[in-house]
Amino acid sequence: MSSKPFPMLIFILKTCIIISLLTLKAAAKETIEIGAIVDFNSRIGKEQKTAIAIAVENYNHDSRNHKLMYVHFRNTSKDAIQDLFTAEDLVDKNNVKMIVVGMQTWEETALVADIGKRHQVPIISFVTASYTPELVQLKWPFLVQMSTSSLEQINCISAIVRSYQWRRIIIIYEDDMYSDSSMLAVLSETLKGDGAEIEHQVILPQTSSLSEPREVVRREVVKLLRKQSRVFVVLRSSVSTASHLFKEAKEIGLMGRDSAWILADSLADLLDSVDSPFISSIQGALGINNHYAEATKSFQDFKGQFQKIFRSDYSMEDHSEPGIHALKAYDSITAFAKAVNNLDTKSSNDSKLLKNRILSSNFTGLSGQVSFVDGALSHPSTFRIVNVVGKRYKRLGFWSSKVGFSEVVEAENGERIQVNGSHTMKSSEVKWPGELSRVPKGWAMPTDSKPLIIGVPGRTSFEKFVKVEKVANSNERKYSGFCIDLFKEVLKILEQNYTLPYEFEPYDGSYPDLVQQVINRRFDAIVGDMTILAERIKYVEFTQPFAESGLTMVVPVKFDGSEKAWMFLKPFTISMWIVTGSILVYTMLVVWFMEHQSNPEFRGRWKDQLGTAMWFTFSSLFFAHREKIKSNYTKIVVVVWLFLVFVLTSSYTASLTSMLTVPRLEPSVKDINWIKRTNTTVGCDGDSFVKDYLRQVLELQNIKNISNQEDYPKEFESGNIKAAFLEIPYQKVFLREHCNQYVVAGPNYRFGGLAFVFQKGSPLARDVSEAILTLTQDGTLNNLEERWFSLSRNCDNVDASNETESLTFGSFWGLYLVSGATSTVCLLFFVWRLCRKSRQQSQAYYDSVVHPSTNQSFWTKTARIIQYYQNDKPAVSLRRVTSGRVAGLGVDEKGSSSKWHLVSPSDAAQVFDGSSQHPPQSSLEMGNLRSE
Repeated sequence: MSSKPFPMLIFILKTCIIISLLTLKAAAKETIEIGAIVDFNSRIGKEQKTAIAIAVENYNHDSRNHKLMYVHFRNTSKDAIQDLFTAEDLVDKNNVKMIVVGMQTWEETALVADIGKRHQVPIISFVTASYTPELVQLKWPFLVQMSTSSLEQINCISAIVRSYQWRRIIIIYEDDMYSDSSMLAVLSETLKGDGAEIEHQVILPQTSSLSEPREVVRREVVKLLRKQSRVFVVLRSSVSTASHLFKEAKEIGLMGRDSAWILADSLADLLDSVDSPFISSIQGALGINNHYAEATKSFQDFKGQFQKIFRSDYSMEDHSEPGIHALKAYDSITAFAKAVNNLDTKSSNDSKLLKNRILSSNFTGLSGQVSFVDGALSHPSTFRIVNVVGKRYKRLGFWSSKVGFSEVVEAENGERIQVNGSHTMKSSEVKWPGELSRVPKGWAMPTDSKPLIIGVPGRTSFEKFVKVEKVANSNERKYSGFCIDLFKEVLKILEQNYTLPYEFEPYDGSYPDLVQQVINRRFDAIVGDMTILAERIKYVEFTQPFAESGLTMVVPVKFDGSEKAWMFLKPFTISMWIVTGSILVYTMLVVWFMEHQSNPEFRGRWKDQLGTAMWFTFSSLFFAHREKIKSNYTKIVVVVWLFLVFVLTSSYTASLTSMLTVPRLEPSVKDINWIKRTNTTVGCDGDSFVKDYLRQVLELQNIKNISNQEDYPKEFESGNIKAAFLEIPYQKVFLREHCNQYVVAGPNYRFGGLAFVFQKGSPLARDVSEAILTLTQDGTLNNLEERWFSLSRNCDNVDASNETESLTFGSFWGLYLVSGATSTVCLLFFVWRLCRKSRQQSQAYYDSVVHPSTNQSFWTKTARIIQYYQNDKPAVSLRRVTSGRVAGLGVDEKGSSSKWHLVSPSDAAQVFDGSSQHPPQSSLEMGNLRSE
């Protein structure tokens, strides 16, 4: 019995010793105190408080850590000054080494950052600063931003707007003078780069400071009904303010068809925790929330801890899943813990070194990669695009600045793999507000109760484009013209997608004033002959032009005979005349060469032969030649030549006839310089922009307004004006009705074309443009032009400015080639035949002529050879011509000395003809010729 108490005593002593050792070990650990200022009443504050508590608990239970961490939680008071005192108290009384700031406004964060700067205590914030990171570091060197630049989210919003081709948007944000104003400026510039703009901005006050927040929000929302844009971007808002906003917007119809809502991360990140009425009020909205890896083991462990504690502490909350705010709060404590562990005991009190160690962090946390540059997170955010549908939302895809819109696959290690990067979002998967099956126009679309008000020019110069007539015994008006018919054809195409109720309203003012009515929003659009101008396109939206536009000068025609003296040369170009003359001379020489051998009509003296050949060739131009052709080769040449002559004369006659008609339409005024020098009066439509253009650009002074197209001829005939300036569509109509009386002179001053007008940013302008292109491609537009602008029956030549061009050698070179080649081939055959015939001559005579005595000179030999080939006779006779015998040959009888002459057989035949008075004389031997 006495031995039993001893073992029990030993056990008690051991237990006491162990407890004492553990207590001493715990007491030996250094305790580091930190502060956390969060909103205990908001969902974000609750998540942050739970996450910070879990991070501290995990740190303290890690045996590898030789320090303990203790957190002092403080609740925000919604008063920036009170929060300033709270931070001051944490530093002075609790001696905290770091403060985690969970405020959601930069105003409150900046005040606490001043405390950190003054006491050199690191301040970790989750709000993006309104300044650049470099400036923040200079002004608040102890501030650590657990957030990325807001530029990433702004670019994401702009990418969505660009993807759906929305041109105008309305920005809504809760009042925060420190942050949202700068974000708005950056967003405005980004949207301009994508062709969009901010039409209006709504600044909502913080509902916590209002006694009747619903009435205040309603007044602001009702103002949106007067705006045309139906694309709303909630840039920043609390859940309480957004609840009033969406409730009022839904009641007045702004959450219906053709409206689009985009929620920034301030709301989209809380979609998992908001109540059902809030979700039901934003059906069809697009959300942008921060993406984080949910498949990693560390996230799943944290999620289990978070849900257990959150459900225990906040049993009234419907949802217990952690969001991005909880993950960032947890990562901020992790970054601080890693920095503390890297410091020894002596350095742990060095706050500047501690801040630098925090900023040098580089690890993968629950919210993503944690690394800092200039005091802010350096890793760009990846945003998840969601669509609010049903009781929650569905994920559409992801967006990042590197790849644009994409689908992301998460690996086990949390790495993101980009697939199918694109600059546009898929619209087929989106459920839009009002269950709209197509992409919303983002515009106040017309309805039967509120149709599209379309202005129509009531006073026009050319009524074929637009004409407004009053119906007899009625207040109704009849609208007709090319532009009206074109708009009706456009409506037929638009009705395939949606209806477009409209009403025409005439406007009797000038065209510039009519455009101003669209700018002032009296009219939604203009259907008429409106010219696209640079100063107009800044304020209104033009459709695709349906007609070309430009300013031309129309003047009466005149006939000026002084310039027509050499008109007969114009049908052919200079090269054409040269080639024609060359082929004529060549043909003449070929005909002469082949005919003068056997055709007596081409014989005689050289000048007679040349004259005959020229006369024959020129007379053949008019088919008036009378000379007989004996050689078959010559006949072939002449046949081809006559065909060439027939084609040339026919073409020449047609061209000259056309040219003699066109000169009757010569302009009476050549150019605008003459008008400036003489200060001549010109006419134009005073209701259009033309008058200002003539004065300001062309610097004309005497300008007369002409309001109707029928007045132009009267003004010309009376001499009141010398020229009229008309736009190209009007000029074409005018010349078709008054053809052969007026022509276009001077240059063409081009403009953008004729088009319909819509309010700036209206998506209807894009749809109408597509319809006009469709009508252009299927020929409907051409049919309308032919129907309204058909040519007058009395017009033979409308466009007098186009003169008939001269005929060129390129059009006839084939005929010239055939004619020249035929002549050359026939000539070659003729020479070959001549040479062959010459070889058959008497060898004796050939020797006597070709090989005379060597005493003769070279030139004498050459002359005899030429004479031989020229005569082409089988024999040559030598005779003595006496004075008595030459009488019949036309030789001077006074010549008493007898001479031997070389004559051809034909000449001999004439001399020794049996009918001659002289007896034939025998030929002399060649030896006598040599003896001479």
